[in-house]
Amino acid sequence: MTSRNDELFARAQRTIPAGVNSPVRAFRSVGGTPRFFTRGEGAYLWDADGTRYIDYVGSWGPAIVGHAHPAVVRAVQDAAAGGLSFGAPTELEIVLAETLVRRMPSLELVRLVSSGTEATMSALRLARGYTGRSKIVKFEGCYHGHGDSLLVKAGSGALTFGQPSSAGVPSAIANETIVLPYNDSAAIEAAFVAEGDAIAGVIVEPIAGNMNLVMPAPGFLEALRALCHRYRAVLIFDEVMTGFRVHPGGAQARFGIVPDLTTLGKVIGGGMPVGAFGGKRAIMEKIAPLGPVYQAGTLSGNPVAVAAGLATLALTETPRFYDRLSRTTQTLTDGLTAAARNAGVTFCAQAAGGMFGLYFAADVPNTFERVMACDKEGFNAFFHAMLDAGIYLAPSAYEAGFVSAAHSDEDIAATIATAARAFAAVGSDSAFV
Repeated sequence: MTSRNDELFARAQRTIPAGVNSPVRAFRSVGGTPRFFTRGEGAYLWDADGTRYIDYVGSWGPAIVGHAHPAVVRAVQDAAAGGLSFGAPTELEIVLAETLVRRMPSLELVRLVSSGTEATMSALRLARGYTGRSKIVKFEGCYHGHGDSLLVKAGSGALTFGQPSSAGVPSAIANETIVLPYNDSAAIEAAFVAEGDAIAGVIVEPIAGNMNLVMPAPGFLEALRALCHRYRAVLIFDEVMTGFRVHPGGAQARFGIVPDLTTLGKVIGGGMPVGAFGGKRAIMEKIAPLGPVYQAGTLSGNPVAVAAGLATLALTETPRFYDRLSRTTQTLTDGLTAAARNAGVTFCAQAAGGMFGLYFAADVPNTFERVMACDKEGFNAFFHAMLDAGIYLAPSAYEAGFVSAAHSDEDIAATIATAARAFAAVGSDSAFV
């Protein structure tokens, strides 16, 4: 019998490229049919066949308080009743900006946009306009949206300029991006020695979440901060994923590093399309209409999206919210690790606030190269075993997972028990151990 998910996927492919509106949703990394979801509530999602899943994707991070939280839904309904969009200022966008500045003091001025990609693109343009320089440094394995300057892979040597990683990105643009290994302080110092006068900025995920979860090595972020200060380059923390997800003040507060610019998204929209970039006043005052760096957006500061973000952020300020979120996530990763060990499966995991990483490897990886060496086929087998049992993980071995405040102790225990059965069932497969 053909499932409703199969029917919808076949139908979608007739009018949507590959049947999806963002590539990872197509399940091509893991194989099989994507799930088409009809509703979410708390820690759960229901697909078109009526199957319930415990969700560890959380809309790729925004659902930190769970799906369809009543307070967030009410805020959206109230805002929508007053009008969906005005293309003009509203008080709510001021409140969101004030909230961001209060919780993340490195933000002296903030500009709201509609997506994380838009935020990073604007931040790079601003860094170039502020410094009068053209080159940007990024790190292998970090994803900052689909702007041309950022869809670049490493060149053949540590100090060569990047090569386009997507058709449609001109080599001339890729040549303005230097791609270096994540967690390699020596490489970034060598890049500044060689090209320091041309480098406008360095953009980095302070905790990488798009090559699975990779933590910064001791001294790495400190080296970036020191070198950008010395060479008068702009240090940009891409906290689209980590902002208000790993700490009440973002990863920068967790590590005690003050960037020059920060990009935000996901949690600050609570599931609605919102992004932001902000930082030092002297830099932000270069943005139009105050300065010569142009940036605009018809739906920037959309009142419905801003209302969702404000309601979500307010919920994260309840007492011990982050303590419980971190404890829940750590319980999950500890339990999964123990279950794999009991089944004799080579596996490890780690947590950072409400984010986690799963690795089919003996040790937690700290570089892109080591992430790529993990057993992808092992992950794929595990993914499908969990999916079939009602646990929804990211459909890729190279994506971080997310826990929400709605995940109960019972949800975590059920997930660990399911994983134990999955590890035991497939642990004898030579591709899995």
